[in-house]
Amino acid sequence: MSTTANPEYIRKTNVVENLVRSKIFWVLFLLFGFSYPIYRSMNRTLPPELPVIAQVPEFELISENGQRFGSKDLKGKVYLANFIFSRCPSVCPKMLGDLEKIQKRVRGTGQKVAIVTFTVDPEYDNEKVLFDLARKHDANPYTWTFLTGSDKEGMFKLYRDGFKVGVENNVQNIMEIAHTEKIVLVDGENRIRGYYAFDENSVNQLMIDVGLLINRPSTKE
Repeated sequence: MSTTANPEYIRKTNVVENLVRSKIFWVLFLLFGFSYPIYRSMNRTLPPELPVIAQVPEFELISENGQRFGSKDLKGKVYLANFIFSRCPSVCPKMLGDLEKIQKRVRGTGQKVAIVTFTVDPEYDNEKVLFDLARKHDANPYTWTFLTGSDKEGMFKLYRDGFKVGVENNVQNIMEIAHTEKIVLVDGENRIRGYYAFDENSVNQLMIDVGLLINRPSTKE
């Protein structure tokens, strides 16, 4: 006996045809089709919040352009603090080269991310020296700022107590200043959220964490 002559088959076929012709079926079909992706996104597990490590105190220094620049200018922005000096014979040139690459990676954030390079040798690294250094590394003045100042002790206190990084003068050789080789990730409320090395894996993680901070509403703690 053929399937077309089977009464049960005919009955099921008619049910399906009637269902497809039903407006209610299509309303429910479209409603489910649009709502399911929303349901999935609402139930997606978000990455955990980055820890709040410390609050950086307010500060104001001098930029490579000779302008006053500080925490008030960075309010609401995520920024990457780093520490170098122009006469550094070892790690600083590589750090600055890596920061050039990072600058390109944050270019599409709509100025929500800044790079702030603090000198640990302010007695030598005046505005002119830092201006030349910024130009050498193609620093975009809207993204990447170099900072110096006249109060070395105050700056070192900011680095140690504010950013929680080490910095020490070598009394035997002024060309050797021990300083951190980490990037400090600071959120829009001037709070430290992480420390990152300059290796590829750490920088990739930094970019992920930057994305978390700029895409997640601030929660003042």
